[in-house]
Amino acid sequence: MLAFVSGILEYYEGDTIVVDCNGIGYNIMMPLSSFDRLPHIGSRVKIYTYMSVREDAIKLFGFLDRDELDMFGKLITVNGIGPKVALGILSALTPDDIRFAILSDNAPVIAKAPGIGPKTAGKIILELKDKVDLNESFMLKSEHYAEKKSDSKGGAVSIMKNEAIQALVVLGYSQSDAAYAVGRLNITEDMSDAQILKEALKHM
Repeated sequence: MLAFVSGILEYYEGDTIVVDCNGIGYNIMMPLSSFDRLPHIGSRVKIYTYMSVREDAIKLFGFLDRDELDMFGKLITVNGIGPKVALGILSALTPDDIRFAILSDNAPVIAKAPGIGPKTAGKIILELKDKVDLNESFMLKSEHYAEKKSDSKGGAVSIMKNEAIQALVVLGYSQSDAAYAVGRLNITEDMSDAQILKEALKHM
């Protein structure tokens, strides 16, 4: 029903972001791997969404690009894989990782995701084998590599954000709390790691 939500990033709450869209706040659950790629709090974001409708709840799951959304859609077609499990897989693996693991029958790669054992990983490969195209997978992989290479400035800032998040995790904070704190900062390339960490700690 909702293809995407575009608005102002208000705040993080666990594995959920809140986006203000014309005065309405949308709770959107996202892969933890996406948090270090989000802009700082108060920035405009566009989140591609999937709406899960159950008798007891309606939930929005969000992604920064349509490739992640497409892979999420494939994963939830697998018997026994619900939206939360699919989100966990995409928190640990990129769509490229998943596609090439499926194409190469590499169950151990998929089994690295939280809550996914060898049996479930094998089921994912079996049921999605016919839904993953080799040529398309290579094309998408090349596009993603080119995007990272061309966006050197954005890539550098993204790396700095990720390193700050990992440093906070090492200090004992949760991944989501660390991502929230770092997301509140306006990080620039001239900032040192120590400066970023010091500023992020103010928001913990």
